[in-house]
Amino acid sequence: MTAWPRRAKIAFVGSHGIRKTTAAYAFAHTIQRAGRSVEFAREVVRDNPLGINESATGEAQLWVLVSQVRQELELAPKAEVLVTDRGVVDNYAYYLRACGGVDRFDIEPLVGNWGATYDLVVRLMPDIPLREDGIRTTNNAFRELIEGILDEVLPRFVRPERTVTLPASTITDAFDWWPIAERLAAMVGAPLLAEDVV
Repeated sequence: MTAWPRRAKIAFVGSHGIRKTTAAYAFAHTIQRAGRSVEFAREVVRDNPLGINESATGEAQLWVLVSQVRQELELAPKAEVLVTDRGVVDNYAYYLRACGGVDRFDIEPLVGNWGATYDLVVRLMPDIPLREDGIRTTNNAFRELIEGILDEVLPRFVRPERTVTLPASTITDAFDWWPIAERLAAMVGAPLLAEDVV
């Protein structure tokens, strides 16, 4: 099998409760079906020892953002494609909210530089209701606030041609991820299908 000339990275971003994890896993499976190696970076916020949701502090969200970067650094060299459930940009939106809109720890340069490392960013839009999962808040106003911040910061850190926007309601078992996988492959200048896959 001929490997891709370079590794690729795709992030699934947005607020919480919008099927990001479902979408990211489905996309990773598509990459595997194409015969390419893939690693999956799971959402790190659920491991946060400092608090999440409305009560999260700036320090708590800084922990999440730095943990996201650490996980991506560890996983990216292991496969042709790294699929991430969240990215630095949506984690930055939660961080800004926790800090009252002020970048208290001057991390924006890191977010800007790291945002450029994603070949594609898939943003899921919240057109489905929040559901209780025992971890994330079901406060609609909180989710809308995060989405508003993300509306402002995402275009600053990810170029429009690297962004795919999808309504969360389209993320079902019937969704076809193949065209987005082919787009990712085109960005690295290689075919999606491995030679030994028919």
